[in-house]
Order: sequence, then structure tokens, then C-alpha cells
Amino acid sequence: MSTFLWQNIIFGPIHSRRLGSSLGINLLPVSGKVCNFDCIYCECGWNRDGRTTEALPTFEEISTEMKTKFDRLVSEGTRIDTITFSGNGEPTLHPDFPSIIDLTLELRDRFFPQALISVLSNATTAHKKEIRDALLKIDNPIMKLDGGSDRLVRLLNRPQVSYSKEKILSALKAFNGNFILQTMFLRGENDGSVIDSTEFGNVESWMECVRELHPRQVMIYTIDRDTPAKSLKKIPVIEMETIAGRLRNEGFSVQVCG
Repeated sequence: MSTFLWQNIIFGPIHSRRLGSSLGINLLPVSGKVCNFDCIYCECGWNRDGRTTEALPTFEEISTEMKTKFDRLVSEGTRIDTITFSGNGEPTLHPDFPSIIDLTLELRDRFFPQALISVLSNATTAHKKEIRDALLKIDNPIMKLDGGSDRLVRLLNRPQVSYSKEKILSALKAFNGNFILQTMFLRGENDGSVIDSTEFGNVESWMECVRELHPRQVMIYTIDRDTPAKSLKKIPVIEMETIAGRLRNEGFSVQVCG
């Protein structure tokens, strides 16, 4: 299975390891990728391979697609556990992101009142008040922190913008723990660099970040689909459970997905 792009604004529902029956919302172009990270494990592939001249979908296009899809799913009796913003890149980069969240809240309450709303974000825009305020309105702001050091983040996520762990921590502290922290664990090699998220130093520095942020939940997961860097390996669940166990012993809620 190769890396892929989502071909619609609304996709699914798909079965998510972490979120159940998940209806996806893609705020990025369907013909390409728009992201300020270029993660070595991204299911959408490298940024360079996803370049497009297509514009982002407009608020009006997103609104029309959501209403049409939601109405059809209700008429078909389809159950939705989570309405999830993910897609072909970083969803919070859309200039109308706050207004789109308000629209989604309204439509969720009308069509799927039992469903949660989740946003999968790399947290690079969380320092912006309008983005943070929008994220705090939803059920699950799921914010990425793949490493406790700038070096590991640069190896795993390859930021395309100025990045510092301290800036991310400062932004996430403003959530006062009301968010979910997601972290990818893997090992392998890319561009001559050997990477292992589970090395003692990497785990210790990441755990210090978790303690500092104290999120309401931590999601630990590993690769599940094809990746643009081809030498990456999954971390066995038993290894991730060992890491999770240490945090659980400190009172953290931790979900492990293999």
C-alpha cells in the first residue's frame, strides 16, 4: 500500500484505531498536500510530491459538502463516533478554521449530537489565540509532540517553519491540560540518520514534557500505513505499554495503539 491523498473534502466514515467510526474532514486541497511539517511517516507522502496549485476549499464549499454528507449519512442510519479534522496536511492552516469549527459544532448538534469533534494538529499554530480558542470549543484537540527535543522533532517531523520545543510547550500550557497529546513512536533510518523514539534519552525528555503539560490524555501510537521514508519500523505494543505504564503510575491516562 502506497502513501495517498484524500480525494474529497469529507471522507469516510473510516474505522480509526483511536477514534472509532470517524468521519474525516479535509480542509486542504484534494489534489495535493499543504503542511508545515514534512513527517517521515506521513501517510500523505512527502510535501514535494504533493505540491499543487489548487486553492484551499472555501468556507462555502466546505459548508455545502458537510450539510449534504451529514444529511445523507443520517438518512442511511450511519453511526458516527467522531467528526475528525485531518486530511492532506495541517487543518489549522486554513484561514477560516475558527469559523469552520463553529459551523461544525452547529451541524454536529443538529445531525450527530452523540458524536465528538476531534482535530489532529501538529500544534504549530496553537500559540495563536483564535486557533487555540477554536480548539478549546471542541471535544478532542489532539496535539502532536513526537519528541522531547528539537533534534528528534527535526528528524521525525522535518518542520518547514521555525520550530522550538519551548514555543510548543508554551502554547500548549495555555490549554491548562484540556487537550490530548499524541506521540508517534518508531525506529528506522532516514537521510543517513538512525532514529529510535524508544531510546532512553528520547523517552526521558519526552516524559518531562508530558509532566510539564499534564494533558488530560496521552495517545501513544506507531506506524500503521505505508510511509514516505521506507526503512521505518513499528514499535511493538509491549514496548509502548512499558512506556505508558510509567506514566500511568504517575496518574496519567494513556491510550496505546499498535
